Amino acid sequence: MTENLFSYGTLQLESVQLSTFHRLLQGRKDAIIGYSLSYIEIVDEEVLAKSGLTHHPILYHSGKAEDEVEGMVFSVTKEELLQADEYEVDDYKRVAVPLKSGGLTWVYVAV
Repeated sequence: MTENLFSYGTLQLESVQLSTFHRLLQGRKDAIIGYSLSYIEIVDEEVLAKSGLTHHPILYHSGKAEDEVEGMVFSVTKEELLQADEYEVDDYKRVAVPLKSGGLTWVYVAV
């Protein structure tokens, strides 16, 4: 059984995928509606080491139909979804949202 996981940021990086899931993920382009993109500073040393970036993108719910964020939808196992939870810092929470193409996906948004 697999889950959809939408990434608009560092979970698309090979280095992050290999260090978090121990494999490269297969995905497809898609988008989510009603969210706007911003950036936050990352201070967690482990996350910094995996991504190599001091600032990561983060989504805020706007509720506006014109706000659209593009990214990738990956198929992951339930165990890998928990590994993604471990990777994300406390500024993020995982929620289920509709994809532009239809269906639901998990995505990390601002707390």
